Amino acid sequence: MSNLKKILKSKKICKSVWFMRQAGRYLPEFREIRSQNHNFIDLCLNSELSSKITLQPIKRFNLDSAIIFSDILMVPHALNQKVEFVRDKGPVLEEFNFKNFLNNDNISFTQKLYPVYKAIQKTRKKLDKEKSLIGFIAAPWTLLIYMLGAKESKKEFDYKKFKTKKFEINLIFDKLNDYLCTHIENQVNAGADVIQIFDSWAGLILPEDVSKYCYIPNLKIVNFCKGKKIPVICFPKGLNKNYKEFNNIVKPDAINLDYDVDPLWVKQNLTDVVLQGGLDPKLLLSSEKEILDNTKKYLDTFRGLPYIFNLGHGLLPETDPDKVMKLVKFYREYKNAE
Repeated sequence: MSNLKKILKSKKICKSVWFMRQAGRYLPEFREIRSQNHNFIDLCLNSELSSKITLQPIKRFNLDSAIIFSDILMVPHALNQKVEFVRDKGPVLEEFNFKNFLNNDNISFTQKLYPVYKAIQKTRKKLDKEKSLIGFIAAPWTLLIYMLGAKESKKEFDYKKFKTKKFEINLIFDKLNDYLCTHIENQVNAGADVIQIFDSWAGLILPEDVSKYCYIPNLKIVNFCKGKKIPVICFPKGLNKNYKEFNNIVKPDAINLDYDVDPLWVKQNLTDVVLQGGLDPKLLLSSEKEILDNTKKYLDTFRGLPYIFNLGHGLLPETDPDKVMKLVKFYREYKNAE
């Protein structure tokens, strides 16, 4: 059993390290593959290359867990909403068609994502048995933000306009929950042994709606995972002090901290859950001393607690792989890391 699963299943205090976006643009070996595969969706649906990319950071850094190379927006793609990744802009989705959305079914959804599951199978066969393979989804709220085009940039979000489609939103949430549970089950059947739920835009939700749009949808999916006896990590980014209420209601096996949450506050308020992450990925663009000083802050604060070392968001494309290597080495050797 991997150290990650030991921590998640029994709150065992031992060392475990992996990074969100550990397979990606900061690695020269990834950029080499990407330069020959310009369509990102097609790359995610190439089982051989997806598996190869998933294993790149494992080979380079000997991390404890792999996370399948894919994208949260493979779900709307499988639901027949065109998704494009535009250079220097990010994902662009065609206008949402409610009728087309309702015409989808689980069989065609699974068929469209079959290459993703095949990539998981290939990766599991090549991955050391002592390492976990993480599958993932986006929470319904975060998917909805992209699918409805409600957020064209990180600075603009028209919440009032978003809420005018109340009936549609409720129905979309219900349908998305079904498809996301199908996606989780298919990933697990293919070989994933841990699931992470990314609610990347949870911080956009107004206080009066946070239960309806964040807590309850995440709770439904967490309960589904628990019913399948699959450990689940939640990342409700941007909730800040609502992390405590989220944890009390949703009760995931672990909760990933974003870099805006004070680790001392976390230690005092999140006492019955495995903790993961928190380190600001921007710090990896700074000096080695600054990186390690901030790493010590997390490791010292969470000493004696079940803690998985990770970041407060994904690795940035500008990150120097050598700094990642030094960070992993420092973590493994640091006496207060367990």
